[in-house]
Amino acid sequence: MQWLIVACGGALGAMARFGVINYLAPIDGTRFPFGTVLVNISGSFVMGICYVFLDQKLILSPEWRLLVMTGFLGAFTTFSAFSLDALLLWNNGFHSTALAYVLTTVAGCILGISIAVLLAQKIFPTL
Repeated sequence: MQWLIVACGGALGAMARFGVINYLAPIDGTRFPFGTVLVNISGSFVMGICYVFLDQKLILSPEWRLLVMTGFLGAFTTFSAFSLDALLLWNNGFHSTALAYVLTTVAGCILGISIAVLLAQKIFPTL
């Protein structure tokens, strides 16, 4: 049953990632990959909130952690897409854009998850 829960969450996360990235226009080797950045930062932010509610506060059953954190967010925030975008930018000669992309994504994701954990803990301290 756990495999099915992860698979369902993963399918939804992959579809959400596909939608966001396609909505913001796919990378063509000459543009900053905003879609992947948005997916990774927003996914990290949501992961922070889920960490507080599903791991620390245990307000829902462990199956919710599998569905949302492992399945949905695991498929939504793909590091492989980030890595490919960075490599394509670098290989196409956009070295400064590639470095800006890597730094923006990593710092943004760490900042996003940090802010989310702090907010969730402050807003719901007693859950």
